[in-house]
Amino acid sequence: MIKQRTLVSILTKKSVLVTGGTGSIGTALVKKAILDKAKLIRVFSNDENGLYELESEFTNHKNIEFVIGNIQNEEIVNKIVKGIDIVFHAAALKHVDRCEMNPLETINVNIIGTKNIANAARKENIQRMIFISTDKAVNPIGVMGATKLLGEKLISSEASHQSNTIFASVRFGNVFHTRGSILPRIEKQISSGGPITLTNPDMKRFFMTKDDAVNLIISAATYAKGGETFVLKMPLIRLEELFDAMKDILSKKYGYDPSSIKTKIIGTRPGEKLVEYLLTSFEMEHVLETKDFFIIPPLNVSVKSYPNAKKPKNPQSYFKEIKTLSKSEITKILKKVY
Repeated sequence: MIKQRTLVSILTKKSVLVTGGTGSIGTALVKKAILDKAKLIRVFSNDENGLYELESEFTNHKNIEFVIGNIQNEEIVNKIVKGIDIVFHAAALKHVDRCEMNPLETINVNIIGTKNIANAARKENIQRMIFISTDKAVNPIGVMGATKLLGEKLISSEASHQSNTIFASVRFGNVFHTRGSILPRIEKQISSGGPITLTNPDMKRFFMTKDDAVNLIISAATYAKGGETFVLKMPLIRLEELFDAMKDILSKKYGYDPSSIKTKIIGTRPGEKLVEYLLTSFEMEHVLETKDFFIIPPLNVSVKSYPNAKKPKNPQSYFKEIKTLSKSEITKILKKVY
């Protein structure tokens, strides 16, 4: 697990918009903005019930606005951006298999919706817009990853235009225990006595916690000059080891012996890779690194713009040398999550 530094918040006394604000990351950003005493927090989502539940949770906070709408609607997007200082754009379609079955809707939400938010941000001269991407944007083979890559390119393109707004992206791995993530699904299978479904025993993924995710987003908002993509340094985990560790931790909770819960191999789904990477080979040639994250800078920004960053040693072999976490290391992380 990566130890995060305490950051001076950029949110204090600012007006903040969180699109996709009812999702796991969106909600975590809302809580962070409350903690850091943002002046206004505007939560935007097309999830009516999610907005209702979030409003019920934060009923005592008078500086939060809850707005229902779709980021494909330019008119409402233009309205929600007015009076905002910082936009965190978390709204997206993110389930790989659903995106494969619905490519046009995925394009409309993940690309057209992102363009709508970026256009409105530029017109309103907001201070910063941070786009939330994924490691599936690295050499994508599926619809979701391809749309997220194009989202990153849109944000970089916006930064190349004359604008008062700083545009940047963050690239996530898998986030532990978020809504729609793999952990709740496996826990549900364990609670039913199994079997656990595994697509492929050799499948590996980079993982981060919700706190890691929020800290990366705030880091990007703090340090961005315009056009960068920020990528957290994350541990690599074999899913088979992760599921075995979950069985050990959760089986007794639901009245089962871990050895009684079997694993069923179901095969790789459309749009999935065996191993996700955090950066491409080309990006590794240009990337900068700090203690906690990588920065992919725009080509016209010098290294001196990031005083705590440097070129990595042996960039092309960096990811080849990463070892997956052991089962005991995974167990330590899971015990913090559960």
